[in-house]
Amino acid sequence: MGESVLWDNLKKQTNYFAASSSCLAMTPQTTARLWLNETKASLRLGSPLILTNLAQVTLLTTNVVYMGRLGKGELAAGSLSGSLYQACMIFSLGLVSAIIPMLATSLGKQRDNLAAVQDIVRHGFFTAFLACIPFWILLWHADSILLAAGQNPVIVAQAMEYMHALQWSLLPYLGYIVLRSLLSVLERPFWTLIVAIAAILLNALLGWILVFGNLGVPALGIRGAGISSFVASFAMFLGMVLVIRLNPAFNRYAVFKDWWKLRLSKLTGILRLGVPIAITFTLETLVFYAAVMMMGLIGDTSLAAHAIVIQICTISYMFPLGFGQVATIRVGLAAGRSDPITATRAGWVSYYLGVGCMGIAAIIMWGMPESLIGFFIDAQAPENRAVVITATQFIFFAALFQLTDGAQAVAAGMLRGLYDTRTPMLLALIGYWVIGMPAGALLAFGFDMGGVGIWIGLVCGLTVVAILLTLRWMKHSQRLHERTYVR
Repeated sequence: MGESVLWDNLKKQTNYFAASSSCLAMTPQTTARLWLNETKASLRLGSPLILTNLAQVTLLTTNVVYMGRLGKGELAAGSLSGSLYQACMIFSLGLVSAIIPMLATSLGKQRDNLAAVQDIVRHGFFTAFLACIPFWILLWHADSILLAAGQNPVIVAQAMEYMHALQWSLLPYLGYIVLRSLLSVLERPFWTLIVAIAAILLNALLGWILVFGNLGVPALGIRGAGISSFVASFAMFLGMVLVIRLNPAFNRYAVFKDWWKLRLSKLTGILRLGVPIAITFTLETLVFYAAVMMMGLIGDTSLAAHAIVIQICTISYMFPLGFGQVATIRVGLAAGRSDPITATRAGWVSYYLGVGCMGIAAIIMWGMPESLIGFFIDAQAPENRAVVITATQFIFFAALFQLTDGAQAVAAGMLRGLYDTRTPMLLALIGYWVIGMPAGALLAFGFDMGGVGIWIGLVCGLTVVAILLTLRWMKHSQRLHERTYVR
């Protein structure tokens, strides 16, 4: 179903809302109560989603911590390979994420539409498998890309040790995301959190054993971190399968039934909605990967410092990402019920919550930069002092873009709830690649500002995208209200 069809469905019910005095003539007390109820609902759904996102990013954060303990070279190598893997993962995640608004709209219309849920989940799995094939080939030969980009051959060789183990995590991770999407739209995400926490503990234990050679196992170094991530990702998928099969509330949807039955029209529908989401995700991710590559050209110290600060930003980003997911679900469910007023309210509540969380993150970054950096590297070691100083400079600019990064993440989720994915893709292209990245490259190399110039470019790009996406949602919000109040 495209955006125009969704708008038609919303329009069919506007006369009902226009005739309803409870909708048109609400008292301030009633309005406040509705906003408070929406806030409570968003927090109930968002809290486990955010914690799940944090749990997932902790998998790679654990690897960064372990590699940081191995040395600056290993940390730089892990940053190169990890960033490229994340770029491929994010594109695939965007494709699969198309099933969230599809499930939300279907369940918003009819909660017991088992056939529709089965169909969407089945084709979500197939989309995940199709996405993995080209990316597995690309990542296996990633050394050619890194060397062509002028990276240090010694660092590249270390990066490939990590990559050749890490890349196989992609398929089980996407399978986990498909099943997580279903439980999230059902507004029952607690079990996804439990599974993710178990995977964190497994990854941390295996990494400790394999990376450093504990419990009598030979030390595998950076390769061990990749192996532990694959095992943990596979365990996440199996954990979700067990949750759905053993819980009657989820098993009733029988999402594994007739898994071989595929329809080209349904697959095309997922791709039509998912490709713009995937491109949008990738445009943002590739900006950060391009920043990693440019940092590599500047030097190992800048690259290692950048890896630390990006990981800190990734952790804070899980909050608006979670509320963006809440927005997609809550807006999509309301749209499926043909309830435009609730859809608008749901979007704005998630927006305020996401941006508010990032405001807190910015204050923490400005207030205690060295404490945050010290979590990833021994800040007191003389050999790491240059990395700490550089990372402290970078984290100042990272704090600047927290608000705009949060705004763009939630606004994009709000728009996805209304099946609006193509225009946000174009806006992301303008903000990230027409403005942000050229500005960063010019400042870094043209004006000899180094890594600081790259971070200023990131701030500019994220700010532009945040403004454009927010204006886009404001336009949709106005249209929703007009269609509600006009007979």
